[in-house]
Amino acid sequence: MPTMPLTSSNMCRCMTMASPRHLKLRGSSWRSLTQVNSAALPRAEGNVPSARLARCQNPKRGYEPPRHFLVGSYGRITPIKSLPRTGTRLYTTTPTALKPQHPLPASYYRGGTSRAPILHLSSLPRTPSLWPPLFRTILGSPDPFGRQLNGLGGGISSLSKLCLVGPSAREGVDVDFTFVQMGIRDGVLDYRGSCGNMTAGVAAFAVDEGLVEVPPAGKDGEEGGEAVVRIYNTNTGKLIEATVPVIAGEVAAVGDFAISGVPGTGACIKLAFLEPAGSVTGRLLPTGGGMDVFDGVEATCIDASNPCVFVEAESMGVSGTILPAEMGGHPDLLRRLESIRCQAAVRMGMCSRIEDTPAGVPKISLVSPPTGNEGERGEGGVDIVVRAVSTGDPHGAVPISVGVSVAAAAGVEGSVVARVMKGGRRGEGVVVAHPSGRMVVDARFEGGRLERAVVFRTARRIMRGWVYV
Repeated sequence: MPTMPLTSSNMCRCMTMASPRHLKLRGSSWRSLTQVNSAALPRAEGNVPSARLARCQNPKRGYEPPRHFLVGSYGRITPIKSLPRTGTRLYTTTPTALKPQHPLPASYYRGGTSRAPILHLSSLPRTPSLWPPLFRTILGSPDPFGRQLNGLGGGISSLSKLCLVGPSAREGVDVDFTFVQMGIRDGVLDYRGSCGNMTAGVAAFAVDEGLVEVPPAGKDGEEGGEAVVRIYNTNTGKLIEATVPVIAGEVAAVGDFAISGVPGTGACIKLAFLEPAGSVTGRLLPTGGGMDVFDGVEATCIDASNPCVFVEAESMGVSGTILPAEMGGHPDLLRRLESIRCQAAVRMGMCSRIEDTPAGVPKISLVSPPTGNEGERGEGGVDIVVRAVSTGDPHGAVPISVGVSVAAAAGVEGSVVARVMKGGRRGEGVVVAHPSGRMVVDARFEGGRLERAVVFRTARRIMRGWVYV
């Protein structure tokens, strides 16, 4: 049967759109739809060609598709299963299969300086091997352009993550929390390590979803108080105790607490990371000491909340107050930092080969003494200046886990951090300066052991509904 070349006019004729309620194809319409010259069209991954059209071979109607044929859309075409087994397939103008999308219950939260979709474990398939394609669709990775435009991701490491939450069967624990870091361009999922910022969002989610008990109304009818949420992070096997302000059974939506890097104020959420040492490697000092050398550069490898590597900015030939945009303009600096990070991962026992280094951890940071102009806001009273790199990109603020590791390393004699702070910690609190301002970490030691690290964050529920996969 003759075929017609794909011209721009034919392409426009095939872009007829119809609402889902009109997508009912029967009789000759189905026959003309299924008589596709599949051999004449190249196929892309998933049996869907890229930028090609269906060729409907109906001599009476020429090459105009049936009136109700929806092309290039995510419409729900229920009769797709009734296609005859002729070996032919449907083709669209986009690399998307003609199949219905499925709504998945989800919430969207900001936690600290991060933001992520939060999924209830009960809404996911029981087989975890089915999760990765869903997660990639939700966030919009892999994206060769680095924007995650097709999903809820934001194109930077602090916005390319997912949180999975459900009630815990562990004694004395309210919820289990699994963190997923997503590679923006490659779509690689990393379950190693956790996210301290999004832990605040998880605590708020647990309250909003009724996964924990909230304080009853007061004697004077005042509905408020604080809910304590005990969170078990499955990535690290560590506990976090969150204290969340509550009003009328939900997380307080307003407050007067401000954190650097987030506009406005919100209700203060206290996060206490209990015994955070050895979160991934099992030891506070995975290499056995407070100082190592990689590529001729002294570094401290420490594991508190997340594995981290600290090097002095001076040893890398840059100013400690260098900003993220300026770091991005030094590809050699980022390449050297990545080389040190990968070597450190092997020495910390996280992997056996450099090429197997996880993307998310260990995190690497430049540290330097305060200068009085250490951040974009130039706030004083700072103990140490930090410039963090996360998944290969300079961080706009500082991950909570890096702040916790800084506070822990300050108590390690001979570490790079203690040297920069000229003797280490001068009290329980460590003030960390970063490009967006500063963060205070309260580290408490008992007999030389890191008992807990406390930080204060805010969180906000942005959306609750369905994400389509």
